Amino acid sequence: MPWTKAARLQYQRSGLRYTSDLTDAEWALIARQMPPRRRLGRPREVDLREIVQAIFYI
Repeated sequence: MPWTKAARLQYQRSGLRYTSDLTDAEWALIARQMPPRRRLGRPREVDLREIVQAIFYI
């Protein structure tokens, strides 16, 4: 199925560092499945969004 102009506009990845990076709408869907921050213990030092984007890049 060839790309149409409407589909190209809908799925364009401009403005992102890499084509594997997540848009805000995509991250909103995935973020609900990520574990919440814990009250006890060491605070998180990394952003989970960056971890997921690194996995998608690889």
